Amino acid sequence: MDFYVKFTSLSQGRDKIFRTTQYACILLNYFIHKDGSKKELAAKLKHLESNLSTGRKLFRLGNTLDSVQTARRNIHISDPVLRFCLTVIPLSRAVYYICDNILWAGAAGLSNINKEKWSKRCNHYYFFSLIVSLGRDIYEVVQLVKEEALAQRRQQSKSMTTLENNHVQKECIWIARIKAKVFLVLLFQCLRNNPPVLLDIVKNLCDLTLPLDKLGICKTSAAVVGLCGLLSSILSILTLTHPVLKLRP
Repeated sequence: MDFYVKFTSLSQGRDKIFRTTQYACILLNYFIHKDGSKKELAAKLKHLESNLSTGRKLFRLGNTLDSVQTARRNIHISDPVLRFCLTVIPLSRAVYYICDNILWAGAAGLSNINKEKWSKRCNHYYFFSLIVSLGRDIYEVVQLVKEEALAQRRQQSKSMTTLENNHVQKECIWIARIKAKVFLVLLFQCLRNNPPVLLDIVKNLCDLTLPLDKLGICKTSAAVVGLCGLLSSILSILTLTHPVLKLRP
């Protein structure tokens, strides 16, 4: 009980609970609509999903400033690729939250806006942040595979005592020549030994289906949207309750 109280006291915790329930409603609504015999329950689930979505927008009113502060902290990361990704991601999320806040104001009747236009803008920035997030994940995987491959190479070449000036270039050439089967084995080992990277990839891929569907780039069914959103929400709760599983920096 103490854990639940502590978790729900966090704004992120409440948002994740709302998000999980929201996409669970979408998934259940799909199967109820498919059955066609419980229209009243389907209408209630639809209404609940809409209220949860509006509630989540209210929770995110202060997230813009938090995202900007995160971007400012990440400017000092030494790795240039990570610095770029981890600065661009929160900045694009900040703009996404601004659009989301405007949508909330429209839904609450505080302003008269073109909801379709602002919804597209919102999803464009969300889509962009996910693409950059996946780019960061790919970079992390490449680094892990490289380290694993070099570690195995050193074990097989214990007689090597010195490194030449062009060592990095030779390492890249050697890695490029690895056969596909060996690469897949290395990839599997790296992801198995680094759960935060694996969870982040799965979560971002699940999230990616949401803006793709809303923007009409890749239309999917409500079942896919509900399932992907539900899985992503559960993984977010998992990383929030177990910080060791969160990808850092």
